[in-house]
Amino acid sequence: MQTNLFNREITPLTPEDCLLVFDRWKETFDFPPHFHPEFELNFIQNAAGVKRFVGDHIGEIGQLELVLVGPNQPHFWEQANCSSTRIREITIQFHQNLFHDSLLNKNILHPIRDMLQRAYRGIAFSENTICQLQPRIENLANLSGMDAFLELLSLLFDLSNSRNQQMLSSTSAKKEDFFNHEKMKLVFEFVQKNYMRKIKVEEMADLLNMTEVSFSRFMKQRTGKTFIEYLNDSRIGFATRHLIENNHSISEIAYLCGFNNLANFNRIFKKRKGSTPSEYRDNFAGIKRVN
Repeated sequence: MQTNLFNREITPLTPEDCLLVFDRWKETFDFPPHFHPEFELNFIQNAAGVKRFVGDHIGEIGQLELVLVGPNQPHFWEQANCSSTRIREITIQFHQNLFHDSLLNKNILHPIRDMLQRAYRGIAFSENTICQLQPRIENLANLSGMDAFLELLSLLFDLSNSRNQQMLSSTSAKKEDFFNHEKMKLVFEFVQKNYMRKIKVEEMADLLNMTEVSFSRFMKQRTGKTFIEYLNDSRIGFATRHLIENNHSISEIAYLCGFNNLANFNRIFKKRKGSTPSEYRDNFAGIKRVN
């Protein structure tokens, strides 16, 4: 699968965060094709019949599912043959540089290092492993701060030593993404700090010492999107975090994330996420925590 056919998801995880955990119940289990630079560990319960797509892999999941997907590997799920209307999903995301190479190269952490390398192809864990670790995965959303970080490290260590791991895609995702470019890093950092206000293409072009035409071409080549589309995707990423972390009204969140028109915010949000902001918040009625 080619990533240019997939949406680059902007997650609520900021550079200052270590990990985020979503624990929710859903009536259906459909995720659109996407990729992101974070590692993602997905636990799914009671969704037998759902189709899983990771890279060029296609499979049907059982009652219990646990998959680790590496950075930039395209993946998605389809409802397919699943008839359940009570599906549990726990998603754990963490930065690809959360554990520095100098740490992972220590002898005791070699299993985690090797597993994270394999995860660029996607890894499905055995039902026996899932049953053993399920209580700890469920409890992770109840932890915060250092307790959450240490439990994540412990879970990854136990997963890395587990038996009967299944490699999914026949090809690895590229370890580089479009942020591995000095000018793209400038764009990313500037948007992260200024997304709440109006940003003009002219301002960004000046920041990168480029003409507007050259900058627009650069953004299209690096992201597959116009700058405004990229900016709105970033804003939607921050909006999802506000929706799941606090009780601000939808209009307040729209304003906080740089949208001065509520109708425009609702339209763009639904296009990106497949639901309105209110529906998205309702769907995350479970536990959610960013550390």
